[in-house]
Amino acid sequence: MTKLKISGLVCLLILLAAFSSKNNNFSSSSLRDSLRYPEETHFKNVRQLTFGADNAEAYWSFDSKMVSFQSNNKNWGLSCDQIFYMPVDGLDLSIGGVKPPLVSTGLGRTTCSFFLPGDKTILFGSTHLGGKDCPVDPGRAPGGKYLWPVYDTYDIFVSDLKGKIKKQLTNLPGYDAEATVSPKGDKIVFTSTRNGDLDLYVMDINGKNVRQITNELGYDGGAFFSPDGKKLVFRASRFKTEEAKKEYKDYLKQGLVAPTEMEIYTCNVDGTDLKQITNLGKANWAPFYHPNGKKIIFSSNHKGSRGFQFNLFMINEDGSGLEQITYDGVFDSFPMFSPDGKRIIFSSNRNNGGTRDTNLFVADWVD
Repeated sequence: MTKLKISGLVCLLILLAAFSSKNNNFSSSSLRDSLRYPEETHFKNVRQLTFGADNAEAYWSFDSKMVSFQSNNKNWGLSCDQIFYMPVDGLDLSIGGVKPPLVSTGLGRTTCSFFLPGDKTILFGSTHLGGKDCPVDPGRAPGGKYLWPVYDTYDIFVSDLKGKIKKQLTNLPGYDAEATVSPKGDKIVFTSTRNGDLDLYVMDINGKNVRQITNELGYDGGAFFSPDGKKLVFRASRFKTEEAKKEYKDYLKQGLVAPTEMEIYTCNVDGTDLKQITNLGKANWAPFYHPNGKKIIFSSNHKGSRGFQFNLFMINEDGSGLEQITYDGVFDSFPMFSPDGKRIIFSSNRNNGGTRDTNLFVADWVD
């Protein structure tokens, strides 16, 4: 009788363990589902990578295993944005005290990092030669208009993964930043004020042979190459009134832009065949080509009732077939497909507990 009771108890424990294991797996799956809105059918296995502060502009390595990104996390000893990198799998930043490797100098302010071919070096924009402190944040304009600073101390640098500066790619007066690299590994596109306006430029991977690509008045920036390296997609501001032109010029003289009205454009790498893709109004930005080279994903607030309600949308390269991709109520932006086309990374205010934190999320992509 005792043996039967023991045997029965063992069986019960095994069943409970099996149920517990199954339930734990379900809970893990449910947690990932909780990071994805039901309408987000292109996402699967959504996972949060950062936890707290502002984390943005995460861009993949060529081997699709790492990302570089910028963060101002005070728990990492930061006062303003610096550049880090991390493996997408295997580093849990939710654990207190865990910090990804720092790539930038820790001085000044940085922006827009990107892996170079070979994944041993990363380029980024930095103001550190202009001063070790964080540049002054302009805040909002009178009336509450959102402003971006365009610091003239930004230049583009290349660092190894240990944070040692290997090369300075730009050194002319004015703003040089927002650099990204062609999937072919032969060219870099960036935004510069070297000719008095915010235009796109392309240079060889070694920083030589710089060519101006755009020349129409307005802020041309946030450019990325198409998968075949033959085209550029970017956001641009264009002006319908003389008053809007004057406001843009006046702000730019102060090192500022008001990025409230922007549309998505494409052109060939040499600047020919310039086309406006969206005509949605409000702010359309952070575009990136779908792996098939025929669609473009981007962030927009054109459907939001509030100015800061951004979601991701996708559109055909000819401007047709607009589709909403994300449904967060506050902010989704900076999407980038992995080079192997299997995953997407983006920044979002989802799951931030009602704070203003912007974190990085990665998901499997489902066409």
